[in-house]
Amino acid sequence: MGPLEVLAAIAIAAYVIARQFVGETLRAKRVVVLPAILLVVGISGLHHGARHPGPTDYACIATGAAVAAAIGLAQGIVMRLEAREGVLWGRMPKAGLWLWLGLVVSRLLFTLVATGLDAKVAASSAPILLTLGANRLAMAGVIVLRAQSMGIPFAPEGGATSGLASRLNRPS
Repeated sequence: MGPLEVLAAIAIAAYVIARQFVGETLRAKRVVVLPAILLVVGISGLHHGARHPGPTDYACIATGAAVAAAIGLAQGIVMRLEAREGVLWGRMPKAGLWLWLGLVVSRLLFTLVATGLDAKVAASSAPILLTLGANRLAMAGVIVLRAQSMGIPFAPEGGATSGLASRLNRPS
């Protein structure tokens, strides 16, 4: 991952954080599909470049992704969800900034550990999108379950409920 990709990841995170703290109507594609895409792009990005991951890289990356997912679960739990105009609306409380800080600090710590273990791919910027995708997808899982238990449907995509939204909006 080059400097431009790192800047893109930072921009994505800043955009997501800003939207979460302002609050927004939640649509299934944005909550579920985009994090899945980030995760897939992150995984595929590990194998591009001069270095290929070894066993230590995979162990460091998997552990970092698991920590990021755990933080995502916590973010999904603290997210304030409610019905507005009959659809799901969410906002992260200010205390959620601590979870974002924890995500950043955990990534930095895993970079240091990977450097010490000579896991060059894990210590590089390559796992950033994978980590962010794991975090967002874990949060999405919690939001979907909470929304279903509250009986609040996701907002329709572009005026009509998408196939994904209709499947996620079904009562469980």
